[in-house]
Amino acid sequence: MADAGGTEGTFLIDWHWVALALIQGLTEFLPVSSSAHLILPSQLLGWPDQGLAFDVAVHVGTLAAVVLFYRSVLAELARGAVNACLTRRKNPASEQIAFLAIATVPAVVAGFLGNHSIESHLRGAEVIAATTLIFGVLLAIADRRVAQTERWRLGFYLMALALGVAQAMALVPGVSRSGVTITAALLLGFSYQNAAQTSFLMSIPVIAGAGLLKAVDLLEMGDALLWGGLALAALVAGVAAYTCIALFLRVLDRIGLMPFVWYRLALGSVLGVMAW
Repeated sequence: MADAGGTEGTFLIDWHWVALALIQGLTEFLPVSSSAHLILPSQLLGWPDQGLAFDVAVHVGTLAAVVLFYRSVLAELARGAVNACLTRRKNPASEQIAFLAIATVPAVVAGFLGNHSIESHLRGAEVIAATTLIFGVLLAIADRRVAQTERWRLGFYLMALALGVAQAMALVPGVSRSGVTITAALLLGFSYQNAAQTSFLMSIPVIAGAGLLKAVDLLEMGDALLWGGLALAALVAGVAAYTCIALFLRVLDRIGLMPFVWYRLALGSVLGVMAW
């Protein structure tokens, strides 16, 4: 992992990246909060901040994972969008694209308006512990109320907006983007599988946008980069994320969400004790 003239410090930091990339990939699409997990190594082990370049790398990896997993769905949406443009008529694919676009707007607005305040004031262990616990309880409520037969409780565009607002709440560390969107979808009448797929598809423009903004900041900094370590971090995050998506969807109908609820409650309690 170290570069050709590598020092022990470089080697160690690279392996920090690998471990953190694995954590990011394993937790990005599960309803357990990746930010809550990434704070643990720094708090318990004193690991240094991974830096902006690492953030870009793992965004690339997790984005590649979800795009690859849903490649057939995305291809179908693209064909439908082209057909809708040519015929000037709506179709299921164009409507789903509109749904995802509307659901993306709240996160974009919240990111531009509140990201600086969130970064400055809401990244402490106390906040992450509280949000991990609170949204774990909400996830449990949603799991108890999941409908046997899917029946939306809002209209099409209101549903998209509601899920978008839920996704925007995930800017606060500890909330979990997948967790809060799946929670909202279940409470609004989605089935397990549709809630999860909608959540994962909604993540694509958000992860892509966040990664792009971080990449622009990185280019403006002009720092020298350890390309080998970054590529490995992206690969580790991507493989872990793809595996988690596949396994989560396979077992979701059988086990529900309560295992993740109990895990969140335990994790939030640990973080709360650490903060206290």
